[in-house]
Amino acid sequence: MDLGDVEQSLLPNLADSGKRNALQRRKSARSGSFSQLVENNNQPQICDEVSHQSTIAQQISFRQVFVLLATYLGGGTLCFFLVQDQISGKKTNGIVDALYFCVVTMTTVGYGDLVPSSLVAKLLACAYVFTGMTLGGMILSKAADYIVEKQEILLVKTMYMRNNISSSEIVQESEAHKLKYKFIMTGILLWALIVVGTLFLTAVEKLEFMDAFYCVCSTITTLGYGDESFSTSAGRVFAVIWILSSTICLAQFFLYLAELRTERRQKSLVNWVLNRNLTHLDLEEADLDHDKVVSAAEFVLYKLKEMGKICQEDISPILDTFKKLDIDQSGSLTEADLVTS
Repeated sequence: MDLGDVEQSLLPNLADSGKRNALQRRKSARSGSFSQLVENNNQPQICDEVSHQSTIAQQISFRQVFVLLATYLGGGTLCFFLVQDQISGKKTNGIVDALYFCVVTMTTVGYGDLVPSSLVAKLLACAYVFTGMTLGGMILSKAADYIVEKQEILLVKTMYMRNNISSSEIVQESEAHKLKYKFIMTGILLWALIVVGTLFLTAVEKLEFMDAFYCVCSTITTLGYGDESFSTSAGRVFAVIWILSSTICLAQFFLYLAELRTERRQKSLVNWVLNRNLTHLDLEEADLDHDKVVSAAEFVLYKLKEMGKICQEDISPILDTFKKLDIDQSGSLTEADLVTS
């Protein structure tokens, strides 16, 4: 369809505006009560139902993540336990070492305190690390994001507990600054994991404080030099949970940091676009139907394109759909158009 036709279907010429406005008023008289009923009565029910379904879907997905992780670690532990004679290094308990080796391999920490020494064990480790990276990157990160979302409400409540604000206001504040609170919550969790890991290595693994902190940093960043690691049976049981939690938490921390910076840059761009002075060239570019007048619809489209939120390729298919639904070519959609189409 020609672009001029698309623009005319959205933004009618001034010569036809009186005729079409009269038609729209007649249509509004017939369909206004119906639209108002839908807006006032059905919308809250629909929103609540969608929210409820979304919560159920998240819970099911989170449950599936746990099952998948347990299956993955259980299968890997069994495999590496069967080839434990082909794995060399510091050993404590067969099952604990196999589970510990699974987590160290999956998170790409790779201390080197346990290493495969045969061709079969090496090939098994190669397959395990690739599937582990996929599991951690695509599934566990989503589970971590879900957990952080659950905790951010508690964070907002704690921050505003002295202001006596309502639950709805807490939810609104959380939604308005979701990324910021996710970043703060993840930072708090990360700091707690660093402290717990350092204290555990000092108390159980008998490392010096700075060596313990060094081991924690090399672990959560997946450097895993191997000069310091978990060498006791109790330490490796702790490491199974701690390494998974800390490495994923650090990844989420930097993800939220990047998203937060992107969001702030986007907000700065939006503020600049909305507050800058318009020029004659801006009016010419915004005037899509070239009638020397910029309507509200034209202005909105122009500003959205300037913000980078939409482009002409986004607008054209939508206008094509609108034109197909607008059976009487009135420039507006009513219940009668939807029934006819």
